[in-house]
Amino acid sequence: MTIQLITFDLDDTLWDVASVMHSAESTLRDWLATHAPQLGGVPIEHLWAIRARLLAAEPGLKHRLSALRRGILLLALQEAGYSGHEAEPLAEAGFQVFLEARHQVSLFAEVHPTLEHLANHYQLGVITNGNADVRRLGLADYFQFALCAEELGIGKPDPLPFQHALARAGAAAEHAVHIGDHPIDDIAGAQAAGLRAVWFNPQGKPWGDAPPADGEIRNLAELPDLLASLRHPAA
Repeated sequence: MTIQLITFDLDDTLWDVASVMHSAESTLRDWLATHAPQLGGVPIEHLWAIRARLLAAEPGLKHRLSALRRGILLLALQEAGYSGHEAEPLAEAGFQVFLEARHQVSLFAEVHPTLEHLANHYQLGVITNGNADVRRLGLADYFQFALCAEELGIGKPDPLPFQHALARAGAAAEHAVHIGDHPIDDIAGAQAAGLRAVWFNPQGKPWGDAPPADGEIRNLAELPDLLASLRHPAA
């Protein structure tokens, strides 16, 4: 097997996302308490309830996380009594505060050396359902492209993001490998599009009943050797 393209998920593959999102939500609530006092120290449960209402009205927002976040803030501010001309700039400013905090990630220690090594041998790309931007994270130089669900209008596990990645790289599916942490979005999605799929499983979770991944790693530093084994499988 010749490998021409390797695509990566971002959240929970290149960094732990739970701590980042918790911190970003806390930063946003503190900002709102200061800059939108009518909203008060809005509980997260209230924002989640607004999120559910917006998704029920427009299901496609689940693939447009930035638009969804802006919509949540705008509606929360309006329901707290802010007029439209007050709420819109507050919502945008609050979103930018959240987005900046959302990018304060702690990359896994192996990310830079692994990507640097792989970028010398393969085309690298990003396929993410999130709204992290590799340019803001100092990772853009490793990747030929980054595809996000927000821009495509559809996310993993749909085959379309993977097909877009193959087209961008000029590679056939049988010459591409996707790396990610999610058994459905990353592994099943990539395999359905014809790619090989490597499960990033740092916590050693059991796989379950789904068809297995083509490989599994606990640490990104294991990836080059695994890719070599995919290129030259044992007889």
